[in-house]
Amino acid sequence: MALDLPDGLALERVDGALTLVATDGLSMCGDFTRELRRLRPANVSRELLVRAARVRGCDHPRAVDATAGMGEDSLLLAAAGFDVTLYEHDAVIAALLADALERAAAVAELAPVVARMTLVRGDSVAALRALAEADASARPDVVLLDPMFPERRKSASVKKKAQLLQRLQTPEKDEASMLRAALGARPRKVVVKRPLKGPFLAGVKPAYQIAGKAVRYDVLVPAQL
Repeated sequence: MALDLPDGLALERVDGALTLVATDGLSMCGDFTRELRRLRPANVSRELLVRAARVRGCDHPRAVDATAGMGEDSLLLAAAGFDVTLYEHDAVIAALLADALERAAAVAELAPVVARMTLVRGDSVAALRALAEADASARPDVVLLDPMFPERRKSASVKKKAQLLQRLQTPEKDEASMLRAALGARPRKVVVKRPLKGPFLAGVKPAYQIAGKAVRYDVLVPAQL
């Protein structure tokens, strides 16, 4: 299936990996082998996201990553034992992510982790709204939101990968609808990834936060709102 790309961008197969290539020399592909060190049990348990998403009394937690991007956050959750459904609305990013997952499945250390990751190309807001009407057994324990933050687009220090993704994506226009849909799915937690000094998503104050040097995770508990 042919994909529409902005001018100056192309998809090519480079060293076996589907790669987004720009005429100005930037390129990127998904490569989960770069994350292997973070996935070690002693390391993954210390990740801020894993600490924010952790749920008690649940042997097989389930998460929905409503803004999957290139899947690194979902990979961490899967390594921590979550079954993760990843939603990505952009067809090009979804294709890159699907290719990265397929290649990771052939790596012994990654195969059991990516086996817990299911990619869906589509609208996560619609999917979350459908979950609100579903049986309780179908609801996720955690919903992760990481909407693109507009101020990042103006930063001179944005990483190369982020620069390319930003040529494909636009910031979320209706953060309130996305957050309402996440809360409406009635998970135990909604975890929102934010720039360290960024505002609350849709102005909703979280129950608590876990902050690092550059980012923070705002944790909303639907039962407490």
